[in-house]
Amino acid sequence: MVLRSRRRQGVSVLIGILILWALVVTVTVLRLVVPTPVAVNSSQLLTDPFLQLPTADSVRVVWLTEFEGQDHQVWYGDRFQHHQMATTQRLSRLREDADSPLINPPPRPTFRPVWRHEALITGLTPGPTVPYFVHSQREDGLEIKSDRYTLAAAPKPGTPLKILLTSDHQLKSMTAANLQQVTATVGPVDAVFLAGDLVNIPDRASEWFDSSAGNAFFACLQGRAHSVIEQTNGSTVTYTGSAIIQNAPLFPALGNHEVMGRFSMERSLNDQYNDPFPRPQAAEFFPPPDTETTRDPHLQTAWLKAHSYNSDTYEALFTLPETSPGGRKYYAISFGDIRLISLYVTNIWRRPTTKDGPVSRYREPSETAPDPAQWSYGQHIFEPITPDSEQYRWLQQELTSPATQQAKYKIVMLHHPPHSLGDNIMPAFTDPQPVIERDGNGAIASVRYEYPLDQDHIYQHLEPLWNAAGIDLVFYGHSHLWNRFQNQAGVNFLESSNVGNTYGAYLPGGKKRPTPANYTETYIAQGDPNGLQPIFPTLAPLLDPETQQPLPYIASNTITVFSILDTSNGAISSYRFDTTDAASPVVKFDEFALTP
Repeated sequence: MVLRSRRRQGVSVLIGILILWALVVTVTVLRLVVPTPVAVNSSQLLTDPFLQLPTADSVRVVWLTEFEGQDHQVWYGDRFQHHQMATTQRLSRLREDADSPLINPPPRPTFRPVWRHEALITGLTPGPTVPYFVHSQREDGLEIKSDRYTLAAAPKPGTPLKILLTSDHQLKSMTAANLQQVTATVGPVDAVFLAGDLVNIPDRASEWFDSSAGNAFFACLQGRAHSVIEQTNGSTVTYTGSAIIQNAPLFPALGNHEVMGRFSMERSLNDQYNDPFPRPQAAEFFPPPDTETTRDPHLQTAWLKAHSYNSDTYEALFTLPETSPGGRKYYAISFGDIRLISLYVTNIWRRPTTKDGPVSRYREPSETAPDPAQWSYGQHIFEPITPDSEQYRWLQQELTSPATQQAKYKIVMLHHPPHSLGDNIMPAFTDPQPVIERDGNGAIASVRYEYPLDQDHIYQHLEPLWNAAGIDLVFYGHSHLWNRFQNQAGVNFLESSNVGNTYGAYLPGGKKRPTPANYTETYIAQGDPNGLQPIFPTLAPLLDPETQQPLPYIASNTITVFSILDTSNGAISSYRFDTTDAASPVVKFDEFALTP
């Protein structure tokens, strides 16, 4: 009996050991099949976090990924003891196509899945910066954490600030070098004012996030670029940009390169970008089908956008004030001593040719002239700024508001230049006026477009408002150069957009803008069409290589320019740097005060 009992005990122990061994094997297999979450660095994110819409007690943290994931959070505080969940939304229009700057681009337009995560951080006080990082978890359990940065509420009036004034990044060759020198020269900045043209094709995802050329929009502003520039000595230098918007809020304006034309999944994204159609004509020629579904106002709006133009990607990427009739398209915000008014003032860019064939700002091709539904309608304006428009009436009210009138520095930012030596200020910023010629049978034979200089909407309608309101600075871009002006009312005008390829400058006695011959209206080939004389740099102007005389502009494909507003003394300083000589110094070449 005792022997049998011991045998039974031995069998039981053996069975227990076998069960335990089976459990160990099962757990081991499960560990191989279901990975344990592992924290990795932010290289798995499409962007580092960036700051948006600061208020007196809050700021928003935004980042983007290629996965929907879960558990997206911001951890913040001196010991990262606080956290805030983020909301997640997929961007609806981002695509890639055969021209995308990717190693293996798709042969035709293809939607690219991109998710945007945004967390509102509240309970802040103006002044102190707070450390933070973001956390995302992929569907497979992989946890991703960004590096650590700092956030802050909007600064109080009286806080000394350094503001970067920049424009027209567009994946241009000098952008990364430009932004890298900003931090190397002046240290961290407190905000970025960006006057439009952030990328080239707004619906092309890789231009925002991961261009194979290493110079995508966010990469340059977050110190993750990889932009190679050949040096004069035959070597190459790689510029990385700078980690700016992880720690300082970005305030952009809409430029023409933030506007996408008629939607298609067949034509290239370049073709779609270059094919906007005026809204009134789109409503006339391409009305939605009269069904119960399309009578829904939201569907009607979507239909109209698909047959005209939209800025949906820009509006989805950035969180901006929505207190104007234009929503995120134009806005005003207070930041320290500054009242910034960002306007939506831009039009489609078209070739400056009068030859028959290509789409042009000055004429319709003869083959499409008989059919108005096929016209391009010249350089038509996207958002009206005439006195009967919503934007104009809103601007009137904003300029007389206490927030603007009481601000120490009143700044207007827009994309299209009011005054410039560049080429993109011509023709006048006005609604194209078609001149139609018919044949003997009454059929349309030709269409040309005139742009009356005395009807320039910016000069005729907006500048008088700025003069009356005592605006200190109007900041803009579009021609990829640096020049500045001041009108009789004391308003300063600065174009500081030389971060990439330049389109040249046109001084009297020099080269001329391409303008149409034998047209009725006036087209100014040299100088500022609206009559101001450029101000020469006050410290170290570049010299004309032939005459050795100072130049009132910088328009270069190797020398880049950035400008800094210092609110402690109201001075705007402009710096230049030769990107083809990395050992050369950064030169402060101009400085002027907004207020005496």
